[in-house]
Amino acid sequence: MMTPEELERKKKKEEKAKEKELKKLKAAEKAAKFKQQQQSDSSSASKKKKNSSRRDASAVDDNPLDYEDPPTDFGQKKLLSAQMAKQYNPTVVEKSWYAWWEKSGYFVADANSSKPPFVIVLPPPNVTGALHIGHALTAAIEDTIIRFKRMSGFNALWVPGVDHAGIATQVVVEKKLMRDHHLTRHDLGREKFVTEVWKWKEEHGSTILKQLRRLGASLDWSRECFTMDDKRSRAVVEEFNRLYKEGLIYRDIRLINWDCTLRTAISDVEVDYVDIKERKLLTVPGNKEPVEFGVLTSFAYPLEGDLGEIVVATTRLETMLGDTAVAIHPEDPRYSHLHGKFAIHPFNGRKLPIICDAILVDRNFGTGAVKITPAHDPNDFDVGKRHDLEFINIFTDDGKINSLGSEFAGMPRFEAREAVKEALQKKGLYRGAKTNEMRLGLSSRSNDVVEPMIKPQWFVNCQSMAKQALEVAMDGEIPRLEFIPKQYLAEWKRWLENIRDWCISRQLWWGHRIPAWYVTLDDDEMKEIGSYHDHWVVARNEEDALAEASQKFSGKRFQMIQDPDVLDTWFSSGLFPLSVLGWPDDTDDLRAFYPTSVLETGHDILFFWVARMVMLGIKLGGDVPFRKVYLHPMIRDAHGRKMSKSLGNVVDPLEVINGVSLEGLHKRLEEGNLDPKELDVAKAGQKLDFPNGIAECGADALRFALVSYTAQSDKINLDILRVVGYRQWCNKLWNAVRFAMSKLDTDYTPPLTLPLEAMPLSCKWILSVLNKAIFKTVSAMNSLEFSDAASTVYSWWQYQFCDVFIEAIKPYFSGDGSSFAAERTSAQDTLWVCLDNGLRLLHPFMPFVTEELWQRLPPARGHTRKESIMVSEYPKVEDAWKNEEVEYEMDLIESTVKCLRSLRAKVLGKQKNERLPAFAFCLNEDISKVITSYQLEIFNPCNFIKYEGSFE
Repeated sequence: MMTPEELERKKKKEEKAKEKELKKLKAAEKAAKFKQQQQSDSSSASKKKKNSSRRDASAVDDNPLDYEDPPTDFGQKKLLSAQMAKQYNPTVVEKSWYAWWEKSGYFVADANSSKPPFVIVLPPPNVTGALHIGHALTAAIEDTIIRFKRMSGFNALWVPGVDHAGIATQVVVEKKLMRDHHLTRHDLGREKFVTEVWKWKEEHGSTILKQLRRLGASLDWSRECFTMDDKRSRAVVEEFNRLYKEGLIYRDIRLINWDCTLRTAISDVEVDYVDIKERKLLTVPGNKEPVEFGVLTSFAYPLEGDLGEIVVATTRLETMLGDTAVAIHPEDPRYSHLHGKFAIHPFNGRKLPIICDAILVDRNFGTGAVKITPAHDPNDFDVGKRHDLEFINIFTDDGKINSLGSEFAGMPRFEAREAVKEALQKKGLYRGAKTNEMRLGLSSRSNDVVEPMIKPQWFVNCQSMAKQALEVAMDGEIPRLEFIPKQYLAEWKRWLENIRDWCISRQLWWGHRIPAWYVTLDDDEMKEIGSYHDHWVVARNEEDALAEASQKFSGKRFQMIQDPDVLDTWFSSGLFPLSVLGWPDDTDDLRAFYPTSVLETGHDILFFWVARMVMLGIKLGGDVPFRKVYLHPMIRDAHGRKMSKSLGNVVDPLEVINGVSLEGLHKRLEEGNLDPKELDVAKAGQKLDFPNGIAECGADALRFALVSYTAQSDKINLDILRVVGYRQWCNKLWNAVRFAMSKLDTDYTPPLTLPLEAMPLSCKWILSVLNKAIFKTVSAMNSLEFSDAASTVYSWWQYQFCDVFIEAIKPYFSGDGSSFAAERTSAQDTLWVCLDNGLRLLHPFMPFVTEELWQRLPPARGHTRKESIMVSEYPKVEDAWKNEEVEYEMDLIESTVKCLRSLRAKVLGKQKNERLPAFAFCLNEDISKVITSYQLEIFNPCNFIKYEGSFE
C-alpha cells in the first residue's frame, strides 16, 4: 500500500503527464494552423498588388473631414472625429478637454465626503510671475500625484493660490510708473500707489494661473486664493496678534540686513553669500564703476596725548566714519596699557575710547585691535561688560553717507570708500592694503551688497517653535514629518539648531500693514514714531487699538498712528496651509483637510518657506501642516548651467508646448531688459542650443519628461531633445492605439471577464506583465518615486505592448478569417483590456492624450463607464492575471527571436527579403518543448524566415 506522500507524488506526476500531452496537442493544432496560414499567405501574396491598388483608390475616396474634430463649444465635452487622425497632433489633441474637466467639476473636492482626504497646497507663485520651467516641474509632479490619488478613491484636493510678493510686485509697479508717467511712488503717495498696484494685480495677476491650465493642472479653482485677499489678510492679522500676545513677536533696535536698492530690511535667509578668495571687481546696483572686494585696508588712529597711534584694519573702510570705539583683546600685552585712553577720529575729532574688556561674543576676536562701528550690534558684546557706547548709523536708507559723515556726507557708500582712502593718505594715516578672503553678503532680491544697519524692527522669537519643528522630523522611527529625499533632514537639523530671530518688518507700501499702532502722548518729550518702546499697541483693527490705548494710557491725551511698515511676504506665506482652508475660523475645509498630505516644492526654499510653515502650523494649527515634504531638484540647462536670461538659456514651458522659432526666441530676449552686450551673448547661446528653434512638443510630452527627470539628484540638466523624444513617443502611442482600434469591429463589445485558460500565450503574457506594471507603478507612486513610476508605465507600453504583443497577435488578424478565430477573439478582448488599463495607468502623467484615446474605446458589456478617464478608477492588481510560467516561456521566445534576428542580419546583410531556414538547438527537453509549441510566436517577428523541420 502507498503512503500519502507517495500518492501525492504519483498524482502530481500524472497531472504533469496530462499537461505535457495537452501541450503536444495544442502544438500540433498550431502547426496545422501555421501551415494553413502559409498557404493562405502565398495565395494572398498575389492579391497584394490588387489590395494595394484598392488602398490607393480608397485613399482617394477618403473624406479629409472624417479625420477632423468637429468644433466644440467652450466647456462642452470634446467632439471627436469620425476617424482617428493618422498622426498625433498635440495642438489638436490637447484642445477643449481642460475646459470640459473644469466645468464638469472634476477638480472640486467635497469637505463632507466620506472618502479619505489627500491634500496638496500649490506653492503660491508670485503675482508678478509668468510660467517658468520650475513652475512647470512643480505642476507636473503635483498634478501627477493628485490625479493618481483622485483615481485611487481619495477625496483629492489641490489648492491654488497666488502670493502678493511684496518686494517683487512693488518694484515692477514702480518701474512701470517711471516708464509710463515718469513718476515715483512718493509722487503718488501711499494710498494712490497701493491702488495702482491693485489695478496692476487685477490686470496681470492671473496670467500664471491661466498658464497652469495649459499644462493640465487639475487645481480646485473654486478654492483659489490670494495672500492679500480679505480672508487671508484677516488670518495674517490674527497670526501677528496671537504671536505677540504669547511674547513671540517683539520690537527691538537691532542689527539687521539692509537692502539699499530696495530701501528695506531683509531677513537672514534672503542674503546670499559669495566667497571671495582674492581681489575681485563686482558690479553693484547703482554704482557707475565696478567695486573691488577681497581687500583688507589698514589705517592708524592717532592717540590722545601724543601716545602714538593704534592701527586697525577693515574690509569696509567707509564705516570708519561711524566708529565708536577701539576694542583690544584683554590678553594682548601690546595694547593693555592703553585701556581707558582715547583715539582721535581724524575727520570729526570724536574721542574713541580704547576698551580692553569688551569681548565680542559671536566673533573670532583674536589679538590686536578692532574698530567698533555701526556694523557691530550692541548685542555682540558680553552683557556683563558692555560699555556705554553710542551705536549710530552713518548711512541713509539708499546707501549714502548721512550728515554725520562730515565732509563725505551725500556720497554713495562705495564712492565714499575711495574718498576716505584718499583723505587718509593725505593725512598720513593710510597704512596699506592686502588681499583678504571674505564672504560678501548679497541681497537675493536685488543683488545689492547688503549693508548691516542698526534699526528698530519687529522680530519673531523662533527658538521654541524651531525646537518643535525639529522634534517632529527627528522623533522616533515614524516621525510626524518625513523628508523625501531623506538627505535634506540633515540640512533641516542644521538650520533649526542655528536659527536666529526672524526680522519681519519691511519698509514697503505693498503688503500686509503691520497691525501695530504707536501712541504719542501730548506730554512726550520725543515725538518721533518708535521713540518709546512701551508706546506700541498691537490689535486686530484700529478700533480695538484705540480701546486698548485708552485703557493703557487712561486719562492722558494722545495721538495714534499705525506702523507704516508691512510684514515680510514669508510671514503670510508661512501661514498658507492654514489660511487657504479658512483659519482662524473653524471651517469645514479646515476640519476635513488639515493637516495636508504632501508639500511638494524646490529644495531651495527649505528654510524660506517650509520651516516657517512647519513652525507656524504647529504653533497656530496644533499639528504639522503636512505629513511629507517632497523636495524636487532644481532645473539647469542641458550643459548643467543655471538658467539665466543673460545666458539665453531660460526655457519658457509654453514655448516647448507650442513650439517656437529661433527668431521667436530672440524676440523674447529683445522684449526684456538686457543690456546690448548681454543681449548679444544671450542670442548666441540660443543659436547654439536651439539652432532650429524648439519643435512643438505639447503639454503631455513636457510633463512626462519633467517627471521622468526627478530621479536626478538635486539638479536636473534639462535637454529639450528629450522632450521632443517623448513627443515622438506620443505619436507611437497614438499609432499603437489606432492599430488596436482597427482590430476591434465596429460592433465589438468587450466582455466583463476574460476566459484566461483558453487564451493564447501572448494574451496571457501581456496581462501578466501588465499586472506587474500596475503593481510597480502604484507602489512607486505611493512612495513618491515619480521617475520610477513613469519609467514602468513607459516600458510596458513601449517594450511589451508595442514591441512584442502587437507583433505577436498580427497573424490572428491575417488570412481569410477562418484561421485563428478563437485566438482573434482573445486578442481583441485582450487589446481592449490593455488599452483601457494602460491608458488609465498613463493618465496622471499624460492627461490629454489618454483622455482622447480612452474616449474612443467602446464601453464594456453591461457596464456604465465613467464620463471621463480622470474620474475613472486607477488600475488595480488582478491576481488571476499573474502567470510566472507564461512569463518564463515568453522570455525564452523573446530570446530566441532576438537571436534569430541577429543571426539573420549577419548572414543576409542588406538582402532583407531573402528567406532562410532556421534551426534551434535547445539545452534540454523542457526548452525544446516550449520552442516547438510556440513556432508561430517565433516565426512571425522573424519575418521571412522559412520553416524547415521542427525545432530540436
